[in-house]
Amino acid sequence: MTIKVSIDASGGDHGIPTTIEAGINALGAFPDLHLVFVGDSNSIQTELNQHTFAQKFIGRFDITHASEVIAMDESPSSALRKKKDASMRVAINLIKDNTVDACVSAGNTGALMAISRFVLKTIKGIDRPAIMGRMPTMDGHTHMLDLGANVDSNPKALVEFATMGSIAVKHTEGINEPTVGLLNVGEEEMKGNDNIKKTAEFLKASNLNYVGFVEGDDIYKGSVDVVVCDGFEGNIALKASEGVALMMGHYLKQAFTKNSFTKIIGLIAKPVLKDFKSSLNPGKYNGASLLGLRGIVIKSHGGADAEAFFQAIKEAYLEAQAKITEKIATQVSLELEQNNE
Repeated sequence: MTIKVSIDASGGDHGIPTTIEAGINALGAFPDLHLVFVGDSNSIQTELNQHTFAQKFIGRFDITHASEVIAMDESPSSALRKKKDASMRVAINLIKDNTVDACVSAGNTGALMAISRFVLKTIKGIDRPAIMGRMPTMDGHTHMLDLGANVDSNPKALVEFATMGSIAVKHTEGINEPTVGLLNVGEEEMKGNDNIKKTAEFLKASNLNYVGFVEGDDIYKGSVDVVVCDGFEGNIALKASEGVALMMGHYLKQAFTKNSFTKIIGLIAKPVLKDFKSSLNPGKYNGASLLGLRGIVIKSHGGADAEAFFQAIKEAYLEAQAKITEKIATQVSLELEQNNE
């Protein structure tokens, strides 16, 4: 079965050169992948002509013209009303038209969520879509949601996030019963506000593999497979982790360039430092899922380079291959039937 993915080629800080390079690399990595590059067709074709390997994949990609681009600082409402021929919107429309199985964009996050929700709608039984992304841990990575789509999530919404996250991780990571933890200010049952305590009660009564509260440091210990939280806390945790990684890199560079002696030590330690940098590289975990929509939409970091954008395409490919949308819809439908009995 061919997996078809639309690429918002013009979106993000780096635009067409980065998205095209990443797309070509993805075509090389996944033989059953077909891409649709969306954006200014002349610019896309010019970029493709500069890549020798692109000719190798003729017949496995298409170009769909879009005359507009949504700016990174444009308001979601303005993008939704005024930019109907924007590369982002055209790429999402291709999901609705059943032309592609998934879409990837590095564009404006607010606009991407607003347009995706307007065009695709939410799965029946899901009130709010959530953004799920991977976070590095001591032994690999964990998955966290919501990372910023919602900043006032009630217990029902948080349980929906847990359900969607568990299904996505099960079918893309091959974990039969992913462990689920609820982010809180402590592990003890008496900790947390009323919203968190009520959510915990609902999760205990669910069929999910809920293991209890987790604290901020548990995210990076890899204590659970899925960390559930409101988008306010989730986005802060995400940005804080990216900031810590940058700070550590800054101080390591300072330490190893302090004088001639430390520079020599730095050269000796270069292979170790390279592995260390790779482990904490945010691009390695790029590609956040907008779960709860009637279609697969993946958000890439706006400043992603080609290697990082490739990871976002890979995530779209894996979710489309696993039919994540259908599996979430089926599970939510079953739960609605059980609740009505």
